[in-house]
Amino acid sequence: MATKTVALDVEAYELLRRQKRSDETFSDAVKRLARPRPPLSSFAGIWGDMTTKERRELNRVYRAVREADSARSERLLRRWRDK
Repeated sequence: MATKTVALDVEAYELLRRQKRSDETFSDAVKRLARPRPPLSSFAGIWGDMTTKERRELNRVYRAVREADSARSERLLRRWRDK
């Protein structure tokens, strides 16, 4: 496979290195990150066949995540205020 050399400044390199997965080459990471994303509208209706039980479980998980996020925010705010 043919290759090209690309120069990156240190900041760009570090950003790419942090996004690169352990099982990827830098080329793989660039391809994954630069690939066009499908429009949001392409996801419309994909959960149409979800059962009521699955919806309830998904809502339970979302609620738990929101509660954990809220608790973390409160802890960080208290720590910031105590400084």
